[in-house]
Amino acid sequence: MSVEQTLPFASPAPRGAELYRGDHLLVAGMIERGSKVLDVGCGDGDLLQLLETRGIDGRGIELSREGVNRCVGKGLAVVQGDADTDLINYPDDSFDYVVLSQTLQATRQPRVVLENLLRIGRRAIVSFPNFGFWKMRLQLLVGGHMPRTENLPATWYDTPNIHFCTIKDFVQLCDEINVKMERAVALDLYGRPLRLNAPWWFWNMFGEQGVFLLSRADRPSGR
Repeated sequence: MSVEQTLPFASPAPRGAELYRGDHLLVAGMIERGSKVLDVGCGDGDLLQLLETRGIDGRGIELSREGVNRCVGKGLAVVQGDADTDLINYPDDSFDYVVLSQTLQATRQPRVVLENLLRIGRRAIVSFPNFGFWKMRLQLLVGGHMPRTENLPATWYDTPNIHFCTIKDFVQLCDEINVKMERAVALDLYGRPLRLNAPWWFWNMFGEQGVFLLSRADRPSGR
């Protein structure tokens, strides 16, 4: 699949950008100011706080009660919920963007979750750790054990991740469900974007994370 459209960042990085994760800055840059956004699996609310600084109306849904409490303590509009079971309760096109950041691999039904993201939002932004990253492959080849990295630090018996995937796997899933990729970025070990015109195999080998801006192929362009 080729990228349909390459979109620039909506606006410059905010003051104090060094306080935020690189992938969060990339996600925030894909969202237009004034948009209504749902962050699925929002964790402690760091991305939602960043979106607030950009004039974006952000809401969140988080599985853990501890995460919800921390978000509410920060004044964020977050409710407890499960991406696998609760997204069905949201009406069609109720948000401009729906974000699933570093959570896809922890869902029981990734395909259904992705379809719901694109039903609820006019666009979806999905990021995930790439299990095809060269360091992961090397640990399997040389060490003979399930890999552990900064983005995937848990042991195999104590991880919330149940559906590991590669960038190549995700691109194939987008093909299967007729999803348009408006922007695709792979980040290296240091959170820096790999060169845009690199082939998919290069991203699949050297991208530690993938970040994708998606829309339904049957949706007219524009908001």
